[in-house]
Amino acid sequence: MKKSKLSESKIVAILKEGETGIAVEEICRKHSIAHSTYYKLKSKYAGMEMSDLKKLKQLEEENRRLKHMYADVCLDNKILKDVIEKKFKDR
Repeated sequence: MKKSKLSESKIVAILKEGETGIAVEEICRKHSIAHSTYYKLKSKYAGMEMSDLKKLKQLEEENRRLKHMYADVCLDNKILKDVIEKKFKDR
């Protein structure tokens, strides 16, 4: 997954500016982001504080690691099943 160029603090600052009533065009120009990026950030992180955003990032990272571990275990299980089937077919 592509890493964001914006830090958590920058995302929160951008969204806070949007909440104050500054025009979206001006915010996007100031921070050099596209309108679509602003609206994606708003839909995902709207109403979050810095601590919430950090917690979300940690949970996403933990979820990614757990999915990777699960995939490894499934692969090991599949390999072991194939070995067992092969042993019993040879007899």
